[in-house]
Parts: sequence; structure tokens; C-alpha cells
Amino acid sequence: MDITDQKKRRGRPSKFDADASLQIAMQLFWAHGYEGTSIADLTEAMGINKPSLYAAFGSKETLFEKALQQYISGPIAFVSAALEEPTAYRVVEKLLLDSAHFLTELTTPHGCMVNTGSLNCGPQAEPIKDLLVARRQWFESALIARMQRAREAGELAEGTDAATLARYVATIHRGMSIQAVSGASREDLLALGEMVLNLWPGNKD
Repeated sequence: MDITDQKKRRGRPSKFDADASLQIAMQLFWAHGYEGTSIADLTEAMGINKPSLYAAFGSKETLFEKALQQYISGPIAFVSAALEEPTAYRVVEKLLLDSAHFLTELTTPHGCMVNTGSLNCGPQAEPIKDLLVARRQWFESALIARMQRAREAGELAEGTDAATLARYVATIHRGMSIQAVSGASREDLLALGEMVLNLWPGNKD
């Protein structure tokens, strides 16, 4: 093989790996948000050009949607799993304490893609903002339903408003994400979670 052939072989692009590229996109969107991640950032990290990115994923918006689904079914699968805990107290314990560890993990971006992925988005990113708002609303509605079942089962103290309790927990959960991005430590976030649990209006088992 002559030098020309060697150069051609070395310069030949490897087979495009859509799954690996989606993982890269998820990490970038997670770290920088939708508008904070440019097409140039994505193509450079993936090692492809712009036409290849559009051919594989359709658009930046579609790529974000796919990355979000990857994020929900992967890194934050514990959030949906928490809703299946046997008692409301255990639901909130798993949600907040696991989140404190997740949000401050050293090997991944701090914060949550769902809660910070569209902060301060402009008009062009309105569909992304709506997508993330809908996801947060889904979670809050699911948490309200779970707290209402707990009230009906006698787990919560008499007079506890299940919907307000659920919104309180959801607000703390979102706030922990913002705090993590701002540099809060794992100990800081665990202390917030423990405070909610210590003040829990009902059975603690």
C-alpha cells in the first residue's frame, strides 16, 4: 500500500453511530440548554458536518426532543420509579434524596435537563419551552394523583391538602436543580430533602 492509499484510509470517516451521537447531544443539551447549544457545538462533538446532522435527526429541535426522551428513560428514570414507591413518604424520600445525588454527580452535568433546558429561551425556541413545560406539568399531575391516593389511604395527616403538598414537593425538586447549577453541594441538597421529610405531614414509613 503506497502513502496515498494510507492517507485515504486514514481520512475515511468511520461509520456514523446515531446512538452515540444522540448520547453526545443529550450531554450537550443537559449542560448548556437548548439555545446554549449551537449546531456547531453539536457537529464538532459528534464529528460530523451540518448536512449529516440534519439527515440523521431532521433538525436541532427534533434532535433535542430525541435527546430529551433518552434523558427521561435513562439518567432520570428514577423520577418515574419514585412514584411507584409503596407510601407517599417513600415516594418523596426517593425523589428528593436520589435527586440530591444525581444533581451533583461529578461525571455528568449538574442540574436537570427538564428544569433548566429552556431557561430564558427566545421566541424561536418556544416549542422547546412548551415541551419542557408539558413534561414538568405531567410530573406535577402524577405527583398530585399519588398524594391524593395517599390521603385516601389515610397516610397523610387530617386536613392535609394533597394537591398543595404535591406542588410543594415539586417546587422543592425543581429548586434543587437550580441550586445544583449554581454550585450547591450534595450535602446542601440532601439537607433540603431531609428538611421536607422531617416536616412530613403524615406516616413516615
